[in-house]
Amino acid sequence: MTADATTESAPLPHRRAARVIVLDAVQRFLLFRFAFSRGVLAGRSYWGLPGGGIEPGETPEQAAIRELREETGIVAIDVGAPVGELSFKMRLPSSGAIVDATEFYFLLRAQPPDISYDGWTKLETEIIAEHRWWTIDELKMTTERTYPVTLLEMLEKAGVGRG
Repeated sequence: MTADATTESAPLPHRRAARVIVLDAVQRFLLFRFAFSRGVLAGRSYWGLPGGGIEPGETPEQAAIRELREETGIVAIDVGAPVGELSFKMRLPSSGAIVDATEFYFLLRAQPPDISYDGWTKLETEIIAEHRWWTIDELKMTTERTYPVTLLEMLEKAGVGRG
């Protein structure tokens, strides 16, 4: 039996994103708390890294630098090579659509600046509730949802937290 167009499902749209693990001098890293008050994700919240979608013509590195500046005010010239990559299915907060996502993760060492919200989009203003600098021990002990799920492994692979 062969499948026809009526029984095959269309492939999911693909969304590529770049996120940055911003690490300070005492090895704390920055996470945003995303809290949804409406739409398909209403009532949900989680902590996640700064970053976002890769625009057409951008490399993951360029997107990481742009997103970091827009979401935090931190200006970076270089974020180096990715320290991780993860593919998964996700629901977009803006539309509720499910997409195949691929995210590239970069590590940037920086002094913890005052975070600037000046570059935030309307959606980011609605869904980002707070930011906080976390330690590895806090991440290991938290019962709150954090993304990416492989953040601890990426930090360990990058040598973060070693004496």
